[in-house]
Amino acid sequence: RTLSGADSGKGAAYAWEGNSKAGKGRMEITGSVPSSQVALKLDFERPFRANNTVDFSLSPSGDGTTVTWAMRGARPFIAKLMGLFMDFDKLIGKDFEAGLDNL
Repeated sequence: RTLSGADSGKGAAYAWEGNSKAGKGRMEITGSVPSSQVALKLDFERPFRANNTVDFSLSPSGDGTTVTWAMRGARPFIAKLMGLFMDFDKLIGKDFEAGLDNL
């Protein structure tokens, strides 16, 4: 794991290289609005190359905060083909839920 760029906020980056499950990639904060929004550039190198943008939108909700997590990017043919045979929600859904729970 490597941290680079700014210490916090826009330009702060995190890169990782792991096993076959974690793969290799990098994310960088591209913008933020305090208490309401964080935007990221998310690039995967392994197990498949992918370039995505990620947006976290935050809004007050009672005594807490509602977080909406959206990820956008091109879906190459191999990913579409894999989607026919694999349940990605089952494969990575737990990781997304754990990430949101850990906010």
